[in-house]
Amino acid sequence: MGLILDTSAIIAWERAMSEGRKLDLGDDEEIALPAIVWAEALIGVRLADSASRAAQRRARLEAIRRVVEVQSFTPEIAEHYADIFAELNAVGTMIPQNDLSVAATARAMNFGVLVGPRDEAHFRRVLGLVVRVLKTSPAE
Repeated sequence: MGLILDTSAIIAWERAMSEGRKLDLGDDEEIALPAIVWAEALIGVRLADSASRAAQRRARLEAIRRVVEVQSFTPEIAEHYADIFAELNAVGTMIPQNDLSVAATARAMNFGVLVGPRDEAHFRRVLGLVVRVLKTSPAE
């Protein structure tokens, strides 16, 4: 099974790298990046507090994009999005719209979702979605 990257995983990765920690993705898994996550990550570049910070963020994102395919929001993913929306609405536990898109991409591809250490709870509300939390090693 592959993994879809959530924005929270990218943020956790960026923090870990800036602190000299390494990532632990576990098994060699296929990783994909939903277009909405790419957009959210680019917002971080646009809102950086300095030009050098923006350039650093952009370089890190481009490094990810070179090895991870950006997934378009397709009609099939839209079907999953509508299903997840209806499921969550029926039980009164909605999640943010962008995260619905991430979850729908994961379900359409039969992937799990990789999240940062503080952002897993709402993804766990999505039926049948495997959620993994990004782990980092201590700084060397």
